Amino acid sequence: MPVLTRLIPSPVVVDIRRGALDDLSALLADQRISSNGKIAVAISGGSGLKLRDHFAPELPGADWYPVSGGTIDEAVKLADAMRGKRYDAVVALGGGKIIDVTKYAAARVGLPLVAIATNLSHDGICSPISTLDNDNGRGSYGVPTPIALVIDLDVIRDAPVRYVRSGIGDAISNLSAIADWELSHQVTGEPVDGLAAAMARSAGEAVLRHPGGVGDDDFLVTLSEGLVMSGIAMSISGDSRPSSGACHEISHAFDLLFPARAASHGEQCGLGATFAMHLRGAHDGSGRMVETLRRHGLPVTPEEMGFSVDEFVQAVSFAPQTRPGRFTILEHLDLSDDQIRDAYADYAKAIGS
Repeated sequence: MPVLTRLIPSPVVVDIRRGALDDLSALLADQRISSNGKIAVAISGGSGLKLRDHFAPELPGADWYPVSGGTIDEAVKLADAMRGKRYDAVVALGGGKIIDVTKYAAARVGLPLVAIATNLSHDGICSPISTLDNDNGRGSYGVPTPIALVIDLDVIRDAPVRYVRSGIGDAISNLSAIADWELSHQVTGEPVDGLAAAMARSAGEAVLRHPGGVGDDDFLVTLSEGLVMSGIAMSISGDSRPSSGACHEISHAFDLLFPARAASHGEQCGLGATFAMHLRGAHDGSGRMVETLRRHGLPVTPEEMGFSVDEFVQAVSFAPQTRPGRFTILEHLDLSDDQIRDAYADYAKAIGS
């Protein structure tokens, strides 16, 4: 009898706990990752430099590469620097920008990637996508999933709490993204991958309903696992659909229209998700998301994020242009600026703002 299954790209190691980095040298010595200890390590200029001083003695065969930004040029520069050095693997040690740059560089030179996240700002830590700045603004590039992922809760606690809050907004926005995917299936016939949708939805619901806060280990593990599952969901579907809908379109619009004032990715996605849920008439769902975001200290109105209502209307109106071909509640309703402004007034009244 044939075995009717599919192979799912996913890390061979996922280690989320306090003190996880204490076993880094043993992890890298895994024969599936490095047989001779010849590895490249890409680090940020902040937390990465501090960790380099700690781990350099344990990794005598490693070469260290500072990464200064989250651009496509920086990723190509890193790839060119590693080319021809016969590394077994490359390690990304830092936040989201460092991991995205290193994912792209590793793919370019054909090396497996070990992602070591020093913060939980978004679900890119385990996704098959690198989001990088380019001459036209920002682009998403397909890359292999990391071969291993390490999240040390002690390191996460040392990072500014705003990074954890950003990850919360990104994880919860999955629920809006899945609703957009299902809407597209109903209206346009776009296929929905049920397994990818289930994983992304479960990740969002787990973070949404967890009673703990940003200082609790149990909550940080739930958030970490949620971000990992979101990344694997994208690997299953082959694109960002399980975690990116109108919520991310609105976030990208803020990035492009107000690059000097844009808030964190997760803050923008959280606000975009609550408003998108309101637009589709899911007022109970929007209300639960608002309650959770408020409890964790995230903004639920543009004013709380430093933007006027007019600027929010501008961002929502522009949002569909950020992802041509993606169908969400924004494309479905095709609202005018006046209609967006009226919808926001209803939203603000519904959430008691």
